[in-house]
Amino acid sequence: MAASKPRTEQPMLDGMEPTPRELGFRGPQVCSIVGITYRQLDYWARTDLVRPSIADAKGSGTQRTYSFQDLVRLKVVKSLLDAGVKLQTARTDDALIDLVRRGQGVLNIVPLGHVMEELHAGVREHVTDQRAAQGG
Repeated sequence: MAASKPRTEQPMLDGMEPTPRELGFRGPQVCSIVGITYRQLDYWARTDLVRPSIADAKGSGTQRTYSFQDLVRLKVVKSLLDAGVKLQTARTDDALIDLVRRGQGVLNIVPLGHVMEELHAGVREHVTDQRAAQGG
């Protein structure tokens, strides 16, 4: 059984652009798209807040690769922190559910439609910039 390769950015097929869900994103790209610092991203990965689902770092010289779904999670965590939710509270799904049950309306703090729009715009900008840098 052959070892599977981690997913990375997919080449265009028949002139079709890859969808955000098909892309893999490296740390600096993630930071730019989500609006966080590399230090935050690294800390959140090392403390298991949001780990990359495509490829994790495995020692010096390797990079984490995040999926679009990971970007959504990161953006939601960032939005919660921006809204004043403590990182400790944002750390577990159970804690978020408890906040909602206590009437604190966490889900109203993070409008997911807006989060998705921002992420799609960031991904489009990233893909456009990458193409321009490659001369295409």
